[in-house]
Amino acid sequence: MEDLLSVEIEQAYTRAGDLIQLVGLSHKSFIFTLIDGGEFHTHRGVIKHDDLIGKPWGIQIFSHNGSPFFLLQPSLPDILKSTKRATQIMYPKEIGYILIQLGVKPGTRIIEAGTGSGSFTTALSYAIGDSGRIYSYEAKESNQKIAIRSLEKLGLTGNIEFKVRDIREGFDEIGVDAVFLDVANPYDYLKQVKTALKPGGFFASILPTMNQVTSLLTALRRNDFAFIDVCDISQRYYKTEPSRFR
Repeated sequence: MEDLLSVEIEQAYTRAGDLIQLVGLSHKSFIFTLIDGGEFHTHRGVIKHDDLIGKPWGIQIFSHNGSPFFLLQPSLPDILKSTKRATQIMYPKEIGYILIQLGVKPGTRIIEAGTGSGSFTTALSYAIGDSGRIYSYEAKESNQKIAIRSLEKLGLTGNIEFKVRDIREGFDEIGVDAVFLDVANPYDYLKQVKTALKPGGFFASILPTMNQVTSLLTALRRNDFAFIDVCDISQRYYKTEPSRFR
């Protein structure tokens, strides 16, 4: 699996096929893959891909009309926030916490449902590496196709199996390390989750309303899940000017 999010330490210069990020002075960001002979059109002018290939990371470049941009390697959070949305996406503040709580690491085998726009799938693929495996279920094929296209652009489909199915029918896999459900009614699928999980495996779900959370808590206890936690994750940004820090 060629991972476009990873750049070899010795690769100090951009190459065709690299995923890059251009950031303007107003902090507006553009993420795309360099292609020989390609052009990128912005409201600040046209930038030829050939003018970016072979350049060192971190330099300032200019569009055809002189507008400046910084040439950067995109971070995973920036990539997740730029994900094309077929559904509501998950954000880094949620994704990072869930990855840690599920014990996700290189080699992890994990089921997720649904695929949605693929933001969590992207983070999972990056985290589990070539030795891990994601089994991604989605009821709506149109949603999954959008996610697949996004992941293909990043070179992150080699460790993922995509499946279009109502998970009420169950999962194909057994003995997986973790299961994550991003569906409206996860409490209806806990028997399927238990069948797929290895003994001592991890389960998590993300829900927007208290009623859904309480329904899930009731179902978790009914199905003998242990060590249950519920949390709300918030994130607050501050101005980065020392004299106006607030």
